[in-house]
Amino acid sequence: MIDAGLIDQIGRWIDQRAEAMGQDGPPPILGIAGSQGSGKSTLAKAVAERFGGVSLSLDDVYLTKAERAAMAARVHPLFATRGLPGTHDLGLLNRLLDRLQAAAPDDLMPLPRFDKLADDRAAEADWPVVKGRPRVIVLEGWCLGATPQAEADLVAPINALEAQKDVGGEWRRAVNAALSQPYLRLRARLDALVFLKTPGFDVVLDWRCEQEAGLIGQDAVSPERRAALAVFIQHYERLSRHMMTGGVEAEMIVALDRDRGVRSLEGGLGA
Repeated sequence: MIDAGLIDQIGRWIDQRAEAMGQDGPPPILGIAGSQGSGKSTLAKAVAERFGGVSLSLDDVYLTKAERAAMAARVHPLFATRGLPGTHDLGLLNRLLDRLQAAAPDDLMPLPRFDKLADDRAAEADWPVVKGRPRVIVLEGWCLGATPQAEADLVAPINALEAQKDVGGEWRRAVNAALSQPYLRLRARLDALVFLKTPGFDVVLDWRCEQEAGLIGQDAVSPERRAALAVFIQHYERLSRHMMTGGVEAEMIVALDRDRGVRSLEGGLGA
């Protein structure tokens, strides 16, 4: 669900930033964070389309399958699964942001794409191309703005996945270390961040199942697929819960209800 008031507020912020930066200034970067199924991709695309921007997704700069396999062998087997901090190619993303912010009117820029069915980066020939400098760059990603956890909070496993497959805590500590370094630097590049706050982690599975059912044109996923997704989202549970309880640096927090309607807005987007 796209909230018209939220879109209008973002539009005013874009106008203010454009006026402050001038015609030749770099376009602002707006981040949108939120759990799986929260509507961040829909919001990002709506903002980009309405205000002459380009929409990017953190999902499209995952490390390649081979790179994640190497990381799994070197650091921890759970890094073979995409999604957590440490599994993105932030160098690729930062280079793309640099090029978009400095683009001339006739410059052509390919935007990376990730093939989730193949679990690998799409061939460059299949990347979409944008022309010129956008008015705003909208970057959406579920963990944007997440803050590192305290060491004491990493000791106890949060779910069965961590208890069984991250017994010594090496994986969650490596994720936390990534948050403390390159992801904080990425957050510093954002001119503002909007966080779509889910009412609770229990709804994430429902939303993820709805999302997948929609992609395949069905009313619901099978019970077997729902069970598989319940295991899959355990990879995201620790950081999702942390962000829902204050572990996120965002200018605006949009509290959602179970139907993705806006319950309340906290903070705001200044110039």
